[in-house]
Amino acid sequence: MELTGGPLHHKYRLEQFHCHWGCGSSKGSEHTVDGKSYAGELHLVHWNSDKYHTFGEAAGQPDGLAVLGVLLEAGEEDHPEFEKIVSAIPGIQYRGQKTRLDPIDPTKLLPTQYNYWTYLGSLTTPPCTESVTWILFKKPVQLSERQLKAFRSLKSIEEGTGCSCTPCDERGKVVNNYRPPLPLGERDLRECGSF
Repeated sequence: MELTGGPLHHKYRLEQFHCHWGCGSSKGSEHTVDGKSYAGELHLVHWNSDKYHTFGEAAGQPDGLAVLGVLLEAGEEDHPEFEKIVSAIPGIQYRGQKTRLDPIDPTKLLPTQYNYWTYLGSLTTPPCTESVTWILFKKPVQLSERQLKAFRSLKSIEEGTGCSCTPCDERGKVVNNYRPPLPLGERDLRECGSF
């Protein structure tokens, strides 16, 4: 998948996508809208393949990365494309386990309306490099509560090991794997139509 247009002046190639989520459907997104948190957030991470040879090289440059952010909210029905991921989760409950997925079309993970906000910012995981053009879609994508619970069932421990956390209410589960929203600071947030 390649990304061009909108706030981008180069061609960006999809490197990977991942999700962040909370322990319930009232929090888990790394962006908020008018103070409202969402159940989770999908990030599709792209790198500037016009100017740089590798993702690693691009990641350290101010124009190196572009991330599509998709807010996730609980809805009534299963999301068909996310179901390809959810159906594989029982086979990868613990750290280090691997599985194969049916082919996923990243465009089917996006909302149907492409209106967005954009700003220059950083990665939300260490080293939090200031190298990202963020494109955050205004319209959230809905997953069923069953699908969201499947993500919350993943564990950060290896199979057969106990949880070393105290107290252990979540039994080693991967929950609240999101960075809380930070102040916008001096960043210029722009509202844009479709691209």
